[in-house]
Parts: sequence; structure tokens; C-alpha cells
Amino acid sequence: MARISAPGRFRVKMGLERTRALLAELGHPEAGLRGALVTGTNGKGSTCAFLASILAVQGLRAGTMPSPHLKSYTERVQVNGVPVTEDEFAAALEAIEPALAAVGARMGEPTEFEILTALALSWLGPRVDRLVIEIGMGGRLDTTNVLDLGVAVVTNVALDHIRHLGATLEAIAAEKAAIVKPGNLCLTAAEASALAVVEARCRELGAELWRVGHELEVAWRWRGWDGSELDVRGPGFAHSALPVPLAGSFQPANAALAVAAAHALGDAPPEAVRAGLAATRWPGRLEVVASSPRVVLDGGHNPAGMRRLVDDLRHLMADEPPPVVVFGAMADKDLRGLLGELRQLQPAAVVFTRAASAGARAADPQDLADSWGAGARVVEPAQEALFEARDLAGAEGTVVVCGSLYLVGELRPA
Repeated sequence: MARISAPGRFRVKMGLERTRALLAELGHPEAGLRGALVTGTNGKGSTCAFLASILAVQGLRAGTMPSPHLKSYTERVQVNGVPVTEDEFAAALEAIEPALAAVGARMGEPTEFEILTALALSWLGPRVDRLVIEIGMGGRLDTTNVLDLGVAVVTNVALDHIRHLGATLEAIAAEKAAIVKPGNLCLTAAEASALAVVEARCRELGAELWRVGHELEVAWRWRGWDGSELDVRGPGFAHSALPVPLAGSFQPANAALAVAAAHALGDAPPEAVRAGLAATRWPGRLEVVASSPRVVLDGGHNPAGMRRLVDDLRHLMADEPPPVVVFGAMADKDLRGLLGELRQLQPAAVVFTRAASAGARAADPQDLADSWGAGARVVEPAQEALFEARDLAGAEGTVVVCGSLYLVGELRPA
């Protein structure tokens, strides 16, 4: 893994030229594959997980490359939700080394994400029937936008990565809508001005558009911590009382987009849709991992995601004492916005920490605590922060770990 995580690999260098060159050196392993390219501010991973699970139940081999990983780079290359082994990952990396060297000599060293994209596509290409690919950041200049899989999904649009994508919803929506290619079918739950940008892109390219709340009718009902129940109707299909096993008010829309994408691909018999949704697992998103006390993990890392988490927790815990929060975030995030949304939860205490895996990119927990004020604690390392939060909550209480997928990934095994 050191080859990928070498110094300088983590820089953001947006653009498609090196990835196109890498895939050309590898003989275009992605050529001819159909599937879905999925972008959005939040919900990309869940939508991919729902769709891949439906395809797997249908008997297809669905390749995914979730981003970021929670614990291991091997999670970045999956078939039907199962990551490759470390030996397979190492062999795939070795196989693309000549291409990395050739392109690096001509165009400069590839970044971490460019290497991972080339590795995943080279390994998945000859082994899968469909690709379900999550955009890393934005869309227009993201490495994965070299792909045209026939179906483009824009889950939603909110402010995030503004340094790279723009400071307005319209600017960010334009970056995300750029994954739509001529002749694609585009699916979206975007709203208001962001939706208008997606609509304009589809009109410009002659792409068909299915919108939640328009062509896609969605209704759902809570099932508490067990998730929700979904009704979805679209062009030529209708499903009722579908099980959505992932908790959170944002998951029904993600599941509806996945169902619509499966229909767009022609891979959606009713039994596969129902069983595929029911079998979906997506760790670290409003996930309950322990009891006595209850421990909830959520990797939302922007104000919009934190707002949904807080709203859902207030609903799910309406008659319970406020939780104790373990919070850590990346320094380049909207920390003021994240903490502002978290305050609405009125937690009993907040234990600030940092994920060791985030390295220098992690926000200083003392700075976060100073911004929070009364009720803040600073505990490092992160596992000790979790232990302290459990003690503070007591056996009948709740601990919420949030702010960063790096933190969630580090604490999930604990």
C-alpha cells in the first residue's frame, strides 16, 4: 500500500488526462461496460450500495469502487459488495506498474485517486457485468468521469468542497451535472436552483431525465432504527412497501434512485429489487454498532449531512436523554458549519478527538473544543475518546461518533 500512499499522492489534482492515458496504456479495460456513474454531495455511497445489491440478487456481477475506504484500501475494489483480498489488490497494483511508469514519465506522477481508479477498473473490467461507480469529488474533472456507463445519477447538491467546486449551489451543481453524457439517462433528487442546472445540462445533451418528485414518485414511512419502507413509481414501473434497511430520512431517496437506475439498465425484476434492497449493507452511515450504551456511527462530513443526522437523531431519540458525541473532522471542512448544526442536537457532552489515519489533514481537537465552549472535552487517541464517551453516556445512554469517515472507520472495530 506504500506505493499508493507515498508522499504527495494525496494532493488534489483534478483533470482526466492522466486517467485517460492510464486506461489507454492498460488497453481500456472499461470499454463496453454498462452501469451507473453516481455523484452528489451526500448519498453517493448508499445509492451505489443499493444498486449493486439489486444487481447482485439479479445474478449479475456488479463492480464498485467506494470512496473513501473505512479501514483498508482493499475496500476500494469490490464485486457484489465483497472487497478484493490483499493478495488480489497487490497483484492488481503490480499489473498496472508499467502503465504508471509510462504515464508518469510523460505526464507526471499519478495521484492516489488516479492510481486507485486505474487499478480498480483494470481489475474489475474483465470480471464484472456492470459497473456502479461513485464519483470522488464533484464530477466534471473527477478521475472517474472518463467513464460513460449509460446511466448518470446526481443524488443531491449542497455546499461542500467549495475550494475546488465553487461557492454556490449552482456552481457545484454544474460540476456534478457534467457527468451526464450525450444519450445518457440521468436520475436526480436535486432540488430548486441545483435541479435547474441539471435540467439544463440534460436539455443541452439530449439526455433523458427522471427527477424525484416528478417522473419518480417517492413515498416512505419510518421503521425506526431498522430503516424505512419505500413506495416508488417511475416510467413503466411501480413498487410498494420496499424494505430499506439503512436508517435515516435520506435513505429512501437514495434507494429510489437505485431502483430507478436498475430499471434504466433493464435489471430490475420485482423480486430482485425487493431482495436487493433488503440485503443492502453500508457501514458508517447512521449505523448502530453496539448497545449498553447504544453507539451510533455516521460519516457525514459537511453541514448538510450533519443537519440530516441531527434531525434524524432528534426523531429517533425523541423520548430519550441527549446523546454524548465523539467528534473529529478534517481541517479543510466547514468546521463552523458542522459545529453549528451539531449544536442543534444539544448533546450532553462532546468529546473532541482526531483520527490517526487522517494525519496532518485532521482538525486540531483542541481548536474544535475551544470553538464549542462549555461541555467540550479533548481526548486522544480516538479510541480513548470513545471509551470516555461510553462512560459519560452510561449503559442506558447513546454515543454518537460523527464528523469524519476517517474517525468512523478507525472506531468502528472498537
